[in-house]
Order: sequence, then structure tokens, then C-alpha cells
Amino acid sequence: MNKLPDFIIIGAMKCATSSLHEQLAKQPGIFMSELKEPNFFSDDEQYVRGIDWYLSHFSDASPDEICGESSTHYTKLPTYPHTIERLQKYLPNAKFIYVMRHPIDRLISQYIHEWSQRVITVDINQAIYQHPELIEYSLYTKQLKPYFEAFGKGRVFPLFFERILSNKQQELEGICEFIGYKGQAKWNEQLNASNVSNQRMIKSKWRNFFVNTPGLREIRRWFIPKSFRNWVKNFWTMQNKPELTPENIKYLQEIFDQDLGNLGAWLGIEINCDNFKKIATTSSIHWVE
Repeated sequence: MNKLPDFIIIGAMKCATSSLHEQLAKQPGIFMSELKEPNFFSDDEQYVRGIDWYLSHFSDASPDEICGESSTHYTKLPTYPHTIERLQKYLPNAKFIYVMRHPIDRLISQYIHEWSQRVITVDINQAIYQHPELIEYSLYTKQLKPYFEAFGKGRVFPLFFERILSNKQQELEGICEFIGYKGQAKWNEQLNASNVSNQRMIKSKWRNFFVNTPGLREIRRWFIPKSFRNWVKNFWTMQNKPELTPENIKYLQEIFDQDLGNLGAWLGIEINCDNFKKIATTSSIHWVE
């Protein structure tokens, strides 16, 4: 039987989980799944592939390596309701890493991602009412509570996205200590940030065909000026960052401040939408009893 993962980065979506995955993969003695998001325990279509399929993603790991994966679907309630029971069945001793970001910033980044995938086609001010998952995935205590109940607070490591940006090395060392890594963790500045949302292009099968087909790709580069290619690309790219109306910002703040109040009680700090970035940047956080 292949090696079981020792830890999972469970989210939240659009909170630098891809960058963390890549950084951890660069540490000697840590093995991260090549498929960054197996989504095995959340997605029914992946789960039916069976545990051997899932464990095959760790088959190249050495016996003494610490193994991990990163699937943000694992903290997407109520979209994926069976995640916890499946994790308990197969990974009862796993540790979990959860990254939180200013909830409105995270929501906006998710909106851009879903727009690029053609999941959402309406303006963001309509989308927050028509697509409740935009709000749900930013309700951090709602997503975390089932993990606490199933595994205990001590098995979940909390992080702030904003603090990772300002204290990369220190936060990486904290993660590595949590997962039991005995080596000297080092943040690799050469790795570029992954999944930059404002550079996303809307999904298009025929555009991808022309862009990625080897023969056509060379012809495009040789005979079509780059300036013209960039002009065409603008039609597929979100040009301006989505803007919420003041009324909708107030609406979201009221929702998120209630959730952040609960989060603050768990962390022993006072936190809300207004002070989130200041707290997140300056505070090294841990759960309190």
C-alpha cells in the first residue's frame, strides 16, 4: 500500500494555497502531490476512483518523506458535504493547514476565477446574490467547525494570507514545525506567485486550440505581430477589477463581521473587516482554549 499523506492544505480558495504547495514541494524531505488538487475526499467523481487512485499520487515518495497535498474543495461547504466523513475514514491522523484572507478580497478573487471559467457571467453585484458560494467560502468558522469537531483544533494550523506576503520565511517555518519537518525550511523567492487572478483569461476551447496546437503556435508567433496578439488577448481578459457598490460592501461586511467575531474568539483577538488586514499582517496566530 502506498504512503498516506501526513497533511493537507485545505484552503481557503484564492488564498495562496498554490504558492504554499510549490514552496513546500521545494523543501528536501517533503513530498507534495504533483496533482496539486486531487479533490479526492470532496468530489464524488474523484472519490469513486478509489483510495488506490488517490494514494498513487504519493507512490514516488520515499518512506521517510513527509507527504502532503492541497485541495481547496475540502473547505467548500455546503458544496461538498461528505469531505469530513471521508477524511476520517482514510486519514484519521492527518494534519490540516487553513489559510484565511480578507473575506471580501477573497470573494472578489473567487469571482474573477469563476468568471474566467464561465461559471459566473453576471456582474459581481448580482453574483453575490445569485451565487451564494462566493460568500460561503469566506465564512471561515463555518468551514473550520467540522474539522474542529472531527479532529480537534490542534490538528488545524491557521494562517493569514496577508501575513504570508509580509513574513514568508517565518510563516513557512511555522508550517514546517507544525507538520513535523526537521529540516531547515527556506522560502524560494524564484518561484512566481501562482494563479494571479487579474491575469486570467476567460475559458475558450477554440482559442486554446489555436494557442496550444504546436504547428499553429509557431505560425502565430512567426507571422502575427505580438502587438496584434496582445490586442486580441484583451477581448478575453478581465480588464478592470470588479467593484462592489457601497451598499453591497456594507451588506457583506455585516455578514463577515459576524463570522470574524467567532474567528477572533477562537484566536483570542478582536478582528473584523475594517481591521482585518492590519491584524493579519502583524499577528502570528494560534487557537486559544
